[in-house]
Amino acid sequence: MSTAAAGVAMSGMGDPARKSPGLPPKRHISRAAWPRRRATFPPMTCLSSPGAALRPRSARRLRRLGDVALSLLIAAAVWLPCLHLFFRREPAEHRPSGALSPRGRALLAHQLSLWEDAAAKEATLARMRATNAEWDFMGRTFLVLGLANAALRDPAAEARHLAVMDRVIDETLALERERGMLHFMMPYAAGRPFVQQPARSLFVDGEIALMLGARALVARRADHEAELDARVAEMRARMERSPVLSAESYPDECWTFCNTLALGAMRMSDALRGERRGLELGRRWLAVARARLVDPKTGLLVSSYTHGGRILDGPEGSSLWLVAHALLLIDPDFARDQYARARRELGAELVGFGWAREWPRSWSGPQDVDSGPIVPVVGASAGSSGLALLGAAAFGDAPYLGALLTSLDLAAFPIREGDRLRHAASNQVGDAALLHALSSGPLWQRIAAAGGAP
Repeated sequence: MSTAAAGVAMSGMGDPARKSPGLPPKRHISRAAWPRRRATFPPMTCLSSPGAALRPRSARRLRRLGDVALSLLIAAAVWLPCLHLFFRREPAEHRPSGALSPRGRALLAHQLSLWEDAAAKEATLARMRATNAEWDFMGRTFLVLGLANAALRDPAAEARHLAVMDRVIDETLALERERGMLHFMMPYAAGRPFVQQPARSLFVDGEIALMLGARALVARRADHEAELDARVAEMRARMERSPVLSAESYPDECWTFCNTLALGAMRMSDALRGERRGLELGRRWLAVARARLVDPKTGLLVSSYTHGGRILDGPEGSSLWLVAHALLLIDPDFARDQYARARRELGAELVGFGWAREWPRSWSGPQDVDSGPIVPVVGASAGSSGLALLGAAAFGDAPYLGALLTSLDLAAFPIREGDRLRHAASNQVGDAALLHALSSGPLWQRIAAAGGAP
């Protein structure tokens, strides 16, 4: 966010003419000397006047301009509703089970090749970190979730997917050990102390736990499960100490996005351990959230609040779509209600194209790194529209998913290289989130089956 400074010019200062007592101010001289506009044109009182000869030519020119404008309007009325047809999609972009769609396979191929080429991976992550270190971290989370879903869909490819998942997780854990949690956070995390000490970020703990749990649900690995158990125990203890059963992601900032993902990781632990402790905490968290963390105008969960429960930011699309997806593991009915409300308040479609706003019309926050650029007039948000793809896929909203993908094909400039797909207007985290959206289903189904359906 930036502000522009405005300058004020003082044109009369230092002008000798303003100092002479015998002369009026220059602005009076110029006004007196300026000819009246009527005096410069001859009166059009008769057909013999010169002005009358101009009128037919002017009228013809105006008629031609009117004809052009009308033609453009008719053309726009015809071709705008047909524009989306140039971006035809596969009939089933998201499939609850079975093989990925061709788009999903192409996204997967690019992500795998990126992490199998050390130089390409380092260059890609460095570009993202130059803007926001969170993108590096979240790109890892979305990729591991997408790989877990892809492995469950295609057991023949499981070994390759597991190898890349292990590479991502092991590197992430090593970076956290060597450089600390701040390596994956925005700089303001170091600006003041956390309320709970020693300081830990639920953003970091929750998404690492999510990666560990997803990997274990594909194939067990003892060291990863031990790390998962430790993270889950720490997160549960910190959430229990908060008046709103929420742990901090940043100093005195709790994010609904991070707390619901942490609950999702606990549900993964439930599935692995045959327990329901994560589900029980999730139900208590949801009871508090319904009482204290819901926007009264829209019925949507707010996005951020203090450790004590004071609301900081209202509903935001860049949080809500994923929150609803995570809450399917806690309370499917409430999750569907949140998606339906978000769809009504934030979703939009026009002539075959779809997008999502960052804020409902009743509340508007600042444009930031989460919202991404906001398109004027329609209010489309890159961050909200990207995660709306996950919401539409998770809740079986095929028409909206199709409209969102049509907009993606128009605005994100897809680049196909052999069997691989990436988007020039996006980055690794955006493409990994899209992979997770189009592959979602099998992992959540396995959690519900093994961890007790909510």
